[in-house]
Amino acid sequence: MPSQLHESHLLLFRNQPTLAADLIRGALGAWLPEFTRAQVVSADLTDIQPAEYRADMVIQLSDAEPVYGIIIEVQLSADNRKRFIWPAYVANLRARLKCPVSLLVVTADEAVARWAGENIQLGGLHQFKPYVLGPSGIPRVTDEALARDNPELAVLSAMAHGRDANVERALEIAFVAQKASAGLDPDRSTIYCDLITRSLGKAARYALNSMDPQKYVFKSGFARKYIALGMKKGEAKGEARGRAAVVMRLLALRFGPLDSATTQAVRRASISELEAIAERLLTARTLQQSLQGE
Repeated sequence: MPSQLHESHLLLFRNQPTLAADLIRGALGAWLPEFTRAQVVSADLTDIQPAEYRADMVIQLSDAEPVYGIIIEVQLSADNRKRFIWPAYVANLRARLKCPVSLLVVTADEAVARWAGENIQLGGLHQFKPYVLGPSGIPRVTDEALARDNPELAVLSAMAHGRDANVERALEIAFVAQKASAGLDPDRSTIYCDLITRSLGKAARYALNSMDPQKYVFKSGFARKYIALGMKKGEAKGEARGRAAVVMRLLALRFGPLDSATTQAVRRASISELEAIAERLLTARTLQQSLQGE
């Protein structure tokens, strides 16, 4: 049974059929013919033989008549059976549409992307290789105008990069996607905002949920401003003690529950030391790097 992550990726391509062509042209730099219409068509790729082949999705690009077919496969893990099935998908759709066809594999895992991108030997001189988009190949959408014009791409970007080690960058991508989603119809807006939030790491999710997409004015470095604001609010609880509470909360969200030694170290830190820790935790890969900058 397809997983929620699997279906979430397909939802974006279904809601915006041109997304597949945009990614093949833009992210992969491949040629596609000019077209005036992109539509989701039957994904049943069974030929006249008894074997049943059904792809995740098929996009048909047309200009009066079909000019190109794109088969979309969302792949969450390596599955060597697909090496025999994918070429059949392409051959059957090509016979049906009578035009060129390619297969686009979308995955949230870089290891799966490397596996999917390997040449498939068909025998003799024939080889098959799909287009593959892993997280590193999906654009990091941080431009509000682009996100507004292409909200599905913005959401896909947030899903791919939401757990980036650079929390500020992950939060920037997520916020732009959420802001673009807020302007859509209620159903899409709710689904997309949920997808964005669930794709984030804990620290970025906590920060994003504290922002109002309708009121916030995007500025560079806003994650640092957010943390600074939280620490300023902490002053009302008693200077260093209040700031320490905010820093401990952010550290726990980023790296998990803190042990007693770490808790005591943060509580003993001066205000300037707490500010330095808050600054470092945006990009630190480990708790130790956040605390000591090593």
